[in-house]
Amino acid sequence: MSTTLIKNALIVTMNLGRDLVNGSIYIENDRIKSIGSLTEPAADRVIDAHGQIVIPGLIQTHIHLCQSLFRGQADDLELLDWLKLRIWPLEGAHDPESVYYSALLGIGELFRGGTTSIIDMETVHHTESAFEAIAETGIRAISGKCMMDWGEGVPDSLLEETGASLRESVDLLEKWHGGCGGRLSYAFTPRFAVSCSDQLLKEVAALSRQYQVKVHTHASENQGEIALVEKERHVRNVLYFEDLGMANGDLILAHCIWLDEREMAIIQNSGVKAVHCPSSNLKLASGIARVPEMLKRGIRVSIGADGAPCNNNLDQFIEMRTAALIQKPQHGPTAMPAWQVFEMATLNGAETMGLSDDIGSLEPGKKADLVMINLHKLHTSPFTGSNIYAQLVYQAKSSDVTLTMVDGKIVFEGDRLFTIDEHDVLEKSNRIIKRVYNRAGIN
Repeated sequence: MSTTLIKNALIVTMNLGRDLVNGSIYIENDRIKSIGSLTEPAADRVIDAHGQIVIPGLIQTHIHLCQSLFRGQADDLELLDWLKLRIWPLEGAHDPESVYYSALLGIGELFRGGTTSIIDMETVHHTESAFEAIAETGIRAISGKCMMDWGEGVPDSLLEETGASLRESVDLLEKWHGGCGGRLSYAFTPRFAVSCSDQLLKEVAALSRQYQVKVHTHASENQGEIALVEKERHVRNVLYFEDLGMANGDLILAHCIWLDEREMAIIQNSGVKAVHCPSSNLKLASGIARVPEMLKRGIRVSIGADGAPCNNNLDQFIEMRTAALIQKPQHGPTAMPAWQVFEMATLNGAETMGLSDDIGSLEPGKKADLVMINLHKLHTSPFTGSNIYAQLVYQAKSSDVTLTMVDGKIVFEGDRLFTIDEHDVLEKSNRIIKRVYNRAGIN
């Protein structure tokens, strides 16, 4: 048994009472044993967190690790051009090494920024390489192979035969789901209605029920995308998914910007989870999701950075701040208060992942997924602690993170990543992108 004691911390528990505790966290193996004890039990490692804030590990529920390598390669385009002119050719040019290092690059950035758990969508090929990176680095993840078997403009390098796509997805699920002591889970990840056949999506719905796993896809991100779905399927995105039997509590829909009233009601009544990606939505000029209305209706909304080429970073602190600010001009200064946004990045993320019993808050019995932050800096001072959520959402930066822990293991501390060779990742990423870019034939 390994034990860790973090003492002298201000602990933002996010428990039912939203308690702020000045004290210690005692960890045995991968779980929190006690919080706030006046006594300090002996531990294998003692961390003095004097002057530091300890928060639950941040959770991002829509990420594309396979795109981290494409940062800066697809700027200033709207969604469909972004996909067809840049991202799809680049994804089609991936090889096992490039997918592996793209995942390492993204995970390293996530750890440095305090993100401990993600829901990830990989590309069509070489998903095994991404799973290897997830397994090696220690991040908590739900991930899956992207599925694309239909659609105008889908390049041959990504276009699959329906049966082959389904078989490969099931093979990956049976190998990796529940792996790494339960830290890695599988989800079926059809890209979106524009690139998936009726047959594929019907089979995905059935397989999700059979294996009791989640389905992670995109919906209603862009008005051009919606027009294509209505032209080809004669119905809007969410109604289409409902008709196929996909609309239930295991469906995770990224973006959900252009929902009509019927779609909003389906999501509300069926338990479908929505993921807000504010920076990506702004950069691709897709629009602003009606998050305050969704939350008021009781829809579970969480937050994700999306992919590096449409953001251009994976920083949950930026996403929290942006999510709060973009609603205020339309809905007033009290819309999206900091505490609510922080809930989206922790508790709502945990519920979206189906892991509320294990992550999202710091409580005895839960997983030791946590982050230490130094808020005693010029851009966060004076520090009074009177509204800790406002300081975390409006003032804190990823560079303020001093320690990231997943499953009781420290993956980042000070300026060092412990499960990733940062120098190697930087060197190889800059070399590999040239090969992928040339293979994609992009001028």
